[in-house]
Formats: sequence, structure tokens, C-alpha cells
Amino acid sequence: MAVSLKEIGLIVGVVIACYWNSLFCGFVFDDVSAILDNKDLHPSTPLKNLFHNDFWGTPMSEERSHKSYRPLTVLTFRLNYLYSELKPVSYHLLNLIFHAVVSVVFLRVCKLFLDPRSSIIASLMFAVHPIHTEAVTGVVGRAELLSSIFFLTAFLSYTKSKGPNNTIVWTPIALTVVLVAAATLCKEQGVTVVGICCVYEVFIAQGYTLPLLFTTAMQILRGKGSIPFSLLQILLKLIVLMFSTLLLVVIRVQVIQSQLPVFTRFDNPAAVSPTPTRQLTFNYLLPVNAWLLFNPSELCCDWTMGTIPLIESFLDIRNLATFIFFCFLGSLLVFSVRYPSHSSKTVLMALCLMALPFIPASNLFFPVGFVVAERVLYVPSMGFCILVAHGWRKLSKRHVLRKLSWVCLSIVVITHALKTLHRNWDWESEYTLFMSALKVNKNNAKLWNNVGHALENEKNFERALKYFLQATHVQPDDIGAHMNVGRTYKNLNRTKEAEESYMIAKSLMPQIIPGKKYAARIAPNHLNVYINLANLIRANESRLEEADQLYRQAISMRPDFKQAYISRGELLLKMNKPLKAKESYLRALDLDRSNADLWYNLAIVNIELKESTEALRNFDRALKMNPNHKLALFNSALLMQESGEAKVRPEAKKRLLNYINQEPHDANGYFNLGMLAMDDKKGSEAEMWMKKAIKLQAGFRSALFNLALLYSQSSKELMALPVLDELLRYYPDHIKGLILKGDILMNQKRDILGAKECFEKIVEMDPNNVQGKHNLCVVYFEEGDLLKAEKCLLETLDLAPHEEYIHRHLNIVRVKISSAGGGERLFLPPAGTTRVEGSKKPPFENLEESEHKSTQTIKNDNNESRSKSNMQLEENTDKENKKTTKEISDIEKKRVAALKRLEEIERILNGE
Repeated sequence: MAVSLKEIGLIVGVVIACYWNSLFCGFVFDDVSAILDNKDLHPSTPLKNLFHNDFWGTPMSEERSHKSYRPLTVLTFRLNYLYSELKPVSYHLLNLIFHAVVSVVFLRVCKLFLDPRSSIIASLMFAVHPIHTEAVTGVVGRAELLSSIFFLTAFLSYTKSKGPNNTIVWTPIALTVVLVAAATLCKEQGVTVVGICCVYEVFIAQGYTLPLLFTTAMQILRGKGSIPFSLLQILLKLIVLMFSTLLLVVIRVQVIQSQLPVFTRFDNPAAVSPTPTRQLTFNYLLPVNAWLLFNPSELCCDWTMGTIPLIESFLDIRNLATFIFFCFLGSLLVFSVRYPSHSSKTVLMALCLMALPFIPASNLFFPVGFVVAERVLYVPSMGFCILVAHGWRKLSKRHVLRKLSWVCLSIVVITHALKTLHRNWDWESEYTLFMSALKVNKNNAKLWNNVGHALENEKNFERALKYFLQATHVQPDDIGAHMNVGRTYKNLNRTKEAEESYMIAKSLMPQIIPGKKYAARIAPNHLNVYINLANLIRANESRLEEADQLYRQAISMRPDFKQAYISRGELLLKMNKPLKAKESYLRALDLDRSNADLWYNLAIVNIELKESTEALRNFDRALKMNPNHKLALFNSALLMQESGEAKVRPEAKKRLLNYINQEPHDANGYFNLGMLAMDDKKGSEAEMWMKKAIKLQAGFRSALFNLALLYSQSSKELMALPVLDELLRYYPDHIKGLILKGDILMNQKRDILGAKECFEKIVEMDPNNVQGKHNLCVVYFEEGDLLKAEKCLLETLDLAPHEEYIHRHLNIVRVKISSAGGGERLFLPPAGTTRVEGSKKPPFENLEESEHKSTQTIKNDNNESRSKSNMQLEENTDKENKKTTKEISDIEKKRVAALKRLEEIERILNGE
């Protein structure tokens, strides 16, 4: 039977009513790894990576991979990212739409086994069931939603494979195989629909019962009859289905490279427990899951660790629940396969929907990384809803129970809807989610840790520490909890306690077992204890070797531990061992050549080794991997600028423009754009960028000085004075600023006293500053104090005995003293190099930080531009003093020579 528009409208309306508030939730819990930290969502990541990486963006070849292969689900996340990047509304909206689609398709499936009214009831119960909030409101639950759509449509397609006169229609079967593959690429459990199709074919489409199958088989074995044609058709269909399934399984095994993910006893304690504890606990989990479907009053986002204590004895009372569950399930199964009635067929399909999709998550055949997970009950709840609707129909047929059945049904639907609506708010933030979980279960150390993480993200370290410490009390051997405590102590600057906590975590690591690989026993995240401890102690210069030993120990335990190579590279550079640091980064690149941050760090090592060309090449590789890598954009632009090559300036400008587009509030970007404009002789543009830098960062020393210098070079000396005043207000000991200010005061304003104050301050701060001392001598000359000027020049000559202009000026002063006249002028020497004042190394990018990541700033004290002005001070001439023609000619020659020297210096500086 088809689904009418009214029915679709009803189901969609109910879904919207229950989940509208999910649109106000953020990214929480597993969403952080699957969405926020997953580079596969970014358009810059090649699309093919989705088919090489797991659900979390980790290459399937790496042992730390979760081995969950869901490329179609990640593709939908990528489409969300293209539409709204990391705004959660669109992600939650698409989940809501998918849940509505699943509910409508489920209604169509229900109509195969239930009457129209019961089908609507089953679909409504499915739409409002609170157990689905994790799958619908949690963004990572989309894997369940997408897989369910293909799962149900594959089954519906298969139901059309039976043609007239019991013939086989192959097109629906081929479509079923394609849809099964799609369901599997959304989530692994999608393949289980093949089992449901097989059960449907035997017991529903062909109408067999277990006794009839047994009788037929015995007759064939005794030779009393041939194989029925219908049975041959069943076998043919099942062979096609099973072969297709086997092919999918083989491909799936190849994708995970025949490796199961590494889980620890903290994820699933029963998985590493001995017999019979393991079997008793895993079997008990089945009634626990069934109870959650029947009574979803206490829901929890995380059921790992100590949530469900292990069953270590046959005398444990909880075994009774396991026994009752299997008795009830067994009785339903016997009823469904023994009798040919329509009711038994409905029960059989309901049981198949409950059991088969749950098998991969049941722990019965292979361990999984959780004890109970509510989202894996999304498909099994379909079978549960069919059972409830079928049971309601049976009760409502009895006149005595009809009203009561309607009342109970109404209460269940309404209470479930309200519970779902309320439960959605728990997923609003990580703090609300984990606090709601702690109300249900206080024996799970992971929940205490996660509340601590939520508070830590809010920089509330004091409160976070309390929750982390509680986690260590609940689970004293939880390595991660002790690591969290250590990190929080470090954030609180309590390094001694931090080191003690890290040492406790390190002591809990498994000990060496000869002949056994570490990787098989150690969770990759736990190895971060070595990284965290080394990062902590390397702040002490005397313990650098000890930190290096820890990095090497982590590498020896896992030779593919990329973060250990990265952190060790940073340490080796700090230890002034750039060649070894380079080796460490190259080893990390052998493990991951697509990591932009690694190429960036290698470029920084190249800079340390004075390998500018190679550094620029590696910056370019980083930008090829990530065109928006901010640090690579910035520092490669600086490297291009410092090369002095005019041909690379346009590219440097392009990169800086890209950088400020991403970091519009970083004054460094604007400043360096100004420096590029100055190099290109674009005064107006340089002025604009410098002013923007100063506006963003008041007291920006380099920007203030270079803006003043720009004005002085553009014949706008008076405009430079207020800029220099602001510079000297912040940095009163800025010698170059004082020299430039004194030059302008003397040459432009004829303010000799003001210039004198500037030069006297320079000499007071640095008595050996030749330029400041000489300029002060010129001031004395301007004031007419020739004896003081002579004495000053003699002192300056002692500081710089080889400076020709000091000798010449001293001679002029002495001539003037002896003759009481003189036509010469004293020149102030060039201001000197002021552009590259001592640049600092760019920062390293911390990759896969084992502790919480912090925003990196660009530590680039850009150095002031070289002063290109001559800053000449003309001395007053004695017009009455007459000289011979030869003397005048010699003076003129000296003047021309001095000017040429100054011009030559200017050209050299311009070239730099």
C-alpha cells in the first residue's frame, strides 16, 4: 500500500514538533572529532581522501584509526560545510529531515505487515521514541539515519523481486545490492539488511514455516521427492544475495587492512575480561538494551567504563534478567517460525529488524568500542515499534480493552514526544550533555572527565580540576583521567603537581612483555602521556635531555607515532640541533606527507639552517596542502620580502592579503603590507597600511617609526612629528626615533633647543652612539659654542676615528675658531640601518596537540625600515669670511664628495 500525503504530513509534522529545538544545539561529544576536527570536510582536502580515511578523518592505514568506514556520511558533512562551514544549524536541520524521511519510509515498510492504522501507530512511535535523540540530535548520528534510508529502501526493493507465477524479477534484486552497498558505506550495519531479505524470502514471500522446511528437507534427503521449484528459486536468490554480501565483506576487510581497531578495557571492560565474566556480561547487555527501548526514562550519552558493573558470577541476580529475556525472545521466535498465520509473520519480521541490525554492536561475535550505545538502537527500534503496534492491535480488538488500549497508547506517544523534546536540550552543549549523563550514572569516570573538558574549554580550570580529580577517584587506574589532572595543573601554573600527575599516568602504562607489540595493548591517546610530560619538563633548560628521552621512549613504543617526531623536532631546535630536528620532521613526513603543518615546521627549520630557498619551497608545499594556512602565508611572504627580489613582491602581497582576510585584527599583516609598498615606492599605499596597523595596535613601534620615516622621505617632515611624538610616548628610549625627530626639528622647524634635547637624551642613554654624539656637536656649532663643538667632535672622533666626515667637520670648526668665520656647513651622517633590527623566528605549529590546543600568535617583531634620508644639517656660514679660489674649489669638491657618499649609502639601503 502506498503512503498518502496526509500520512506523510502527519509523520513529518510530528517529527518537527519533537525535534525543532535540536536546531539550537551545538557540536557536542563525538561531533567535535567528526566535524570540527575532521579535515575531510574542508574543500581544500581532495575528495578521494574520503575513501581512504575513516569516519573521523584518520587514514585507515594508521593503527589509531577507528576503522569505521562511512564515506557517504562524511560526504554529506562536507556538503553541509560547503553551505554553512561550521555553523551547526544546517547540520541539525539535515538530520531532522533525514529522520522524517526514515519515518515515512518505515511507514511504507510497516504496511507490508500491519493494517493501515497499526502502521501509522508504529511509525508515530518510531518518530517520537526518545532513544533516537542521540542519532537525530547528535550530528554523528547521521550515519544511522542515512544507513537506515538505504536499508529500508533496499528491503522494499527486494520485496518486488517476486513476479507473476513466482518468477524472479532481477532488476529489484540488482537495485537491492546497490542500495545495500550504499547503506554499508553510510554505516557498517547496513549490510545486515541482506539477512532480513533472506528471512523475508523464505518465510514471507514463499510462505514456508520451520516445520514445513524440515519436512521438505527430510523428504529430499530420503529420496521421496525432488526439490520444489519454489525452493530452487529461494536458493538462487539467496546465493546471489549471499555472494554480494560476501563481496562487500571482503572489500570492507580490505579497506580496514585486515586490522580491527584498538580498544582498551576502559572503552569496553567486558571485552578484556576472562570467561565466564565476558560471556555473562555481554549476554546481560541484551536485556539492558531491550529495557532502554521499553522504558527510555534514563538516557545516557556514554555507557562505557564502570557504568554497568561486570557480572563475575553465575549467582549474580542480574543473570535472571538475561534468562527471562532469552525465554521471552525464544518464545516469540518459536511462534513466528512455527505457524503460518499473518500474525506470526509480522512477529518474525519485527524480531528480524530488532536482532539482525543489532548483531554488529552486540559484542557477541567481536568486541566493539562501547558497552551500550543508544544510537545503534535506531534500526532495532523499528522492530520494537512493529511489535508494540501489533500487540496494541490485538488488545484493541477486544471490546473490554479497546478504550484502555487507546488511553495507554496516547499516554505512551505523548510522554515519549515530551521526553524527546526535553532530551534534545541536553545536547545543547557539552556541559549540559555530560551533566545530564552524570544524573543517570556517577560510576563512569569518562563522564566526569568530559564535564571537566567542557569546563576547561570555558577556561574554568579550577572547577574542571574538581571533576578530573573525581574521575581519578571513580577509576584510579584511568590513565586519561590522570593526564587531564596533569594538564589542568599545568594550566593553573602548578607545574610540580602537574608533573606528579603525569608520572602517575606514566606508571599505569603497560609494562614491557617480550615478544609482544606495544601497539596491540596501548591506546594511541595514552601514549600522549610521554608527550605531555616531556612538553612540561622541557621548560626547564637543565632537563632538555630528559624530555628528549621521553620522546624517544614514545617513538620506541610506536615507531609510527607522528606527534612524538613533531614534538621532538621542536625540542631539538630548542637544543640548537637543527640538523637532527630536520631529521625528525622528515621522519614525520614519511608517515604523513599531506600534513600542511609538518611542511610548515620543516620550513622553519630550513630558516634556522639558513636554507631560504628550501624554506620557501616547503612553505609552498604547506600552502598546496592548505591554501589558507595562516602561518605559512605570513612567514613565506616575509621570506619573499626579505629576499629583496622585486619579482616576488606581488606574490608576497597576495599572500599577506590572504592572511589579513583570515586575521583582520592582526596588525602585523597590515604592517608588512606597508613595508612591501615602501619597497615598491608606493607612498600612499604604504601610509594606508601603516595607519591601519597603528589603529589596530596602539603603540605599534615599527609601524610608527616607518610611518614617520615615510613622511620624512616624502617631504612631509612636519607630518612625521606627531607620529614620532606618539612613538616616543610609548618608547621614550627609541634612539632612531629621537635622531629622526631631532633632524626634523633642526632642519625644518629650526628648533635647535628641541633638537638638542633629543640628541642629549641619546647620548645620555648611549654615550657611545656616534650618530647621536655627532649630531649634538652640530647643535653646539649652531648655537655658536665653537669650543664646546670642538671638544664634542674630538670625543666623537675617539669613538669613530676612521669616519672622514667627523675629521672634516672638526677641521671646519677649528678653521672657524682661528679665523672667526667659515663658509662650510656641517652635515649630519646618514641615520644608519634601521630596517632589520633583529627579527625573531616564526613560531612552530603544534600538531595533534596531546594537550588542549591554544591559538598561536605570530611572534614577528618586524624591524624598522632602513632610514633612507640623508638627514643633513646645514651649518650657518660666515658670509663675511673670504677664501681663496683654490680654497673655495676644495670646499666644493668636498661637498660634492660628501653628497655622492650619502647618495651611494642611500642606494645601498634602497637595495636592501
